[in-house]
This record gives sequence, structure tokens and C-alpha cells, in this order.
Amino acid sequence: MRDATCDVAIVGGGASGLSLAHHLTATGSHDVTVVEAPDGPLRPPERTWCFWDRGGGDFDEAVSAAWSRLRVHGTGGDAVTVEPSPFRYRMIRSAAFERLVHARLADSPGGRLLRATAGTVCATAGGAEVQCTTAAGRSLTLRARHVFDSRPSRTLPPARTQLLQHFRGWFVRTDAARFDPEVADLMDFRVPQPRHGLAFGYVLPLAPDRALVEYTEFSRTPLTTEAYESALTRYCGDTLELPAYTVESAEQGVIPMTDARFPRRMGPGVFRTGTAGGATRPATGYTFAAVQRQSRAIAAALHEGRARVPPPHGRRALAMDAVLLRALDTGRISGPDFFTDLFRRIPPQRLLRFLDGATSPLEELGIGLRTPVRPMLRTALELPFLSRRPQPVPRTGENSR
Repeated sequence: MRDATCDVAIVGGGASGLSLAHHLTATGSHDVTVVEAPDGPLRPPERTWCFWDRGGGDFDEAVSAAWSRLRVHGTGGDAVTVEPSPFRYRMIRSAAFERLVHARLADSPGGRLLRATAGTVCATAGGAEVQCTTAAGRSLTLRARHVFDSRPSRTLPPARTQLLQHFRGWFVRTDAARFDPEVADLMDFRVPQPRHGLAFGYVLPLAPDRALVEYTEFSRTPLTTEAYESALTRYCGDTLELPAYTVESAEQGVIPMTDARFPRRMGPGVFRTGTAGGATRPATGYTFAAVQRQSRAIAAALHEGRARVPPPHGRRALAMDAVLLRALDTGRISGPDFFTDLFRRIPPQRLLRFLDGATSPLEELGIGLRTPVRPMLRTALELPFLSRRPQPVPRTGENSR
């Protein structure tokens, strides 16, 4: 087969591409083809995606763990533990997510999975074309009315500020029960802080004797794998004081944290989604929940006969994130103190809604007054006069937040 056609082509079978495929086929109004790389070096390793919600979502079957309480440790060792009920913090592993959505696509009359390597995407008079190469090495042209490309961008748009959230995590098993499966440590600042940016531990217990333990930095450049391994060894031994443990597997990633403006339309029938379309929250790196909002909105628009990709985050949220990124990058605020105080001073349900961009202007004003007002105000006044500059693309796959 050298040619194929469909209503909607989705390039990339990660969280964004498969989420969009699920929401589109659920409406039953479009013929959808997902172009996903065949097994081999082009497929990314298994990843972890986390988010908070009230339950009852589309992908509950793929959730591998959930936590009812969240904890943040300050640099001095003081812990802030919150219970944001009805929200729970949830983990999905990419392999389970892929199996679930692949099965749903197979059961959908309008769903199709094409295992091929996608090349160029070109706009045409009737929509767009995707040039593909099958696992057998044959060329194939996929023609569609609309193409949604979720692959990471080769270049990043110009930005005033860009930090990187970079990390390495170990799935560890201990010889004794050392973890509380009900409590997720989102940020543990009891680690040595870098000269620029901030660092923290991240612990998601999977059982009393199993957990995902990560070392994460917000800074301008990633570390070497050896440096992450050294930091994780110190964190597990000196901070968590774990007994003998075994590292069963590892994951590593880099997430751009930037105030760049991501274009979501690349041509009459070509669109960008997911991280490539700006779904990653600039100040936190979280993406999965925004991808779901964006995918549902795209599916609703196409069902009504309109092709569009709405912005995944509101203007106020992006403006506040731009201020925070600049304040962190210049060192005007202490990252560990800033995030610890957010959890200490703001009701947890309101804070999580704020991080999802679901708070009102009045609520956001109240949150802003509980942050370092002077340095944040100085940064806000400075931003309009800063130019946007080209940014390097970090070595990254899909993020694990």
C-alpha cells in the first residue's frame, strides 16, 4: 500500500496523540488514523505521567497508583502535609496508557493505528499529507483533511526566559517497609541546592516497600547521567535513610519551562498539539491534564465542523508563569521558600485549581499577595521591556509530569 486517506491524521502516539485519538473516536464522527513509530530506536522508553483530579476520568483503568495526601519538605526539614480532597494525585505509566487506548482504537469503527515513521507534513489544497515509512521500509503517503502533529518541535519559539526541568528517577524496592502509600512527596528541598535554580527530591510510593524516587532540578542546563545517579544515591541514603534497596528501573527526562509563544496552527490543515502546542505548564512542567482539556476541546470543535486548537492555558496563567520563571531565573526569589510557602499558606484545593488555571481573578490576587510581592512586582514591570530570543532545544522526549 502506497497511499491512504482519512478525515484526521494524528502524528505521534504519546500522551497527546493518543488522548486526542480517544476523544475524537468517542464522538464517532471522524475517521482517525494515528501514526505511531514501530518498535525500535525511534520509540521512547516507558514514561510516567502524573496529574490530580477528582476521579471518574477517561483513563482510570490505566492509573497505576493514587495518593490522597501531598507533602512538601522545606530546606530546614519542616514538612507541610495537605489533604486536597476530593482531588487525588494520580500516576499513569505510558505502557498501560498505550495498551488501553490501542484497544479502544481497535474496537472503534473509525479508529486506526498505523505503525510507521512519520516524516514531513505538508499542507495541500484539500488538507494535508504525511509522508511515512513503514517498518518494512516502504513509503506511504497519508492524506487527511486535518493533521494534528504532536511530535516535539525541532526548534523552540523565541522566549524571554527558559529554564529546564530535568530529572532522573529510580523505581526502588527496599528490604523493609519504608514508604507511606497514601502520601506523595511532591517537593523535598532537603537536598543540596545548586548555585542557580533549585533542586528537590520527588517520592511516589507504590507500596510500603516500593517507590519512584526522583532527583529534579530547575536550572538552565541538564546534568550528566552520572551526576543524577550520584544525587539519587545521596538522596536515598542521606535524606530518606533507606535501608538496603534495589533499583529495578530508571527514567530520565528534560522539560522546557519557557514563556515562549507556541504556534498551534502550521497551515490550513496542519496543527500542533501537546507539548509542541504549548500544553506544558511553564512554571511546573505538568502536561497530562492540559492535554486532556485541549483534546476534548479539539474533538468538540471538529464535531461542530470547526478545525481549531484552543490554547491549553489561559492568558492570566501564562502571564503569572512568565513572572515566576523570570523571578526564579534572576534569583530574586528563593525557589524552595516560594513553593513551600504556597503549600503552607494556601488551601490545598484552591492551590491545585490555581495550578490547573481554574481559579478566579480574585482568588489569584489572594494567592499573589501570599508570595514575595516586591520582587514579583519588580519582575512583572520589567517583562514587557525584555526581548524574546531564540532558545536551544533540550534533549527531551515526552515529559514525565
